[in-house]
Amino acid sequence: MSIQTIVKNLPQPTPLGSYSPGDVVFLLKDLSTVELEKDMEDREEAIQSGTHYSEMLPMEYQPTQQYIQLFHDTLKTTARNVALASAITAELIWSKRGENTIIASLARAGTPIGILIKRYIRLVYQHDLPHYSISIIRGKGIDENAVLYMLKQHPQFSIQFVDGWTGKGVIRNVLIQARETLKMKYGIIIDDDLAVLADPARCSATFGTREDFLIPSACLNSTVSGLMSRTVLRDDLIGPDDYHGAKFYKEWLKDDVSNLFVDTVSRYFADVKEEAKQQATYLYDNPHETEVTWKGMKDINRIQEDFGIADVNLVKPGVGETTRVLLRRVPWKILVDRMDNPHLKHILLLAEDRNVPVEVYPDLTYSCCGIIKPVNGGDQS
Repeated sequence: MSIQTIVKNLPQPTPLGSYSPGDVVFLLKDLSTVELEKDMEDREEAIQSGTHYSEMLPMEYQPTQQYIQLFHDTLKTTARNVALASAITAELIWSKRGENTIIASLARAGTPIGILIKRYIRLVYQHDLPHYSISIIRGKGIDENAVLYMLKQHPQFSIQFVDGWTGKGVIRNVLIQARETLKMKYGIIIDDDLAVLADPARCSATFGTREDFLIPSACLNSTVSGLMSRTVLRDDLIGPDDYHGAKFYKEWLKDDVSNLFVDTVSRYFADVKEEAKQQATYLYDNPHETEVTWKGMKDINRIQEDFGIADVNLVKPGVGETTRVLLRRVPWKILVDRMDNPHLKHILLLAEDRNVPVEVYPDLTYSCCGIIKPVNGGDQS
């Protein structure tokens, strides 16, 4: 069966989000009028009792003015580093795939990164790659309808999946599984390569750096991701011909810094271009430097053993994932490689704000790791 036949009933994309349509098209069903949010305690209990996290949304954390100022300060100090990592990643994508490439950023943390990659390639190579933001969900898989739609719209193109960073490497594993599923169901071959700015987990071969550094977009939720919620997949809301769903928080337009983030970083592209080309060429010519070793999982296993944590999903490694734990989960404690790590200022501020203990954990591959509190309290096993 051809892709054209399979996708004949799929809807055209609904305009969503606060980004320009020239930057990204969201392949998501608009659930903005549906009440999906639960408070942190209720959501945590539901998740740990078996409800899938994609069936509800967290209450969006409203950061303090001090924390918002930290985002702006961090953006000023790291914008060039983010631009360089974006540019290196974009150069690797261009070298590996060329102009017949669809950028598929994984909503929502991947969306601003996909925009940066698209903008860099447009600036340096004068080629406007199509860019979509689609859903992928641990335990449920990729949005197959979104994949089919992209391939129908751009025949003979290949898909490059994009995310912000790697934690345990869960999303890379979901992509590996999706590759097999799509091959079996539709005879479609996709590449499970996941391009990220930071790959501390050592599970990606296309990255800007393997340093676990603070990407400013990890500091905030929807207000730095086009005012979009996490993605939702629930049988009573998403039909067989629908895309996975999400909410568009229009009411927070006055607080939106989504375009500020991508505009600020993009201004450094001309400055980092030559350095990015050199570093990407080195990585491309030396594949041992990009070898996928899954080294981060060794840290996770050690943490599980040391703290008696049976459920690996309670361990969230890396700056990006630890930020998410502090913003929308119920944290038990935060482990850090050292207290003076400059990438941890916002982590320490959030931990203090939520009264979460922080302790040094020697020989940590990541800058930090968040551990979620089990709903039964006390014993982590």
